[in-house]
Amino acid sequence: QVQLVESGGGSVQPGESLTLSCTASKSFFSAATMVWYRQAPGKERELVAGITKGGSTNYADSVKGRFTISRDNAKNTVHLQMNTLKPEDTAVYYCYGAGVTGTVWGQGTQVTVSS
Repeated sequence: QVQLVESGGGSVQPGESLTLSCTASKSFFSAATMVWYRQAPGKERELVAGITKGGSTNYADSVKGRFTISRDNAKNTVHLQMNTLKPEDTAVYYCYGAGVTGTVWGQGTQVTVSS
């Protein structure tokens, strides 16, 4: 069974940066579209950024210009570089993969932005 292993969450002050990473098995990752979602307390889960197997990306309007999604196919890992973080970016961030064998969610990692 495919698993997604996330890392990189934490607590930072407004304006600081964090990088989230999500690693999958090679057989799944190489053909998968990878997406980061987030869910803040009391709110619905929302798409943050996605990247196809070919490298095409898309972003939520709220993070354009601040967040960058990238993938390292050699390491079966997708990264989310988050700059100029704001308190409203506070949420649990989830990695999601959609591949030829199905879909899978990561366990989530907490990001807290607070002064």
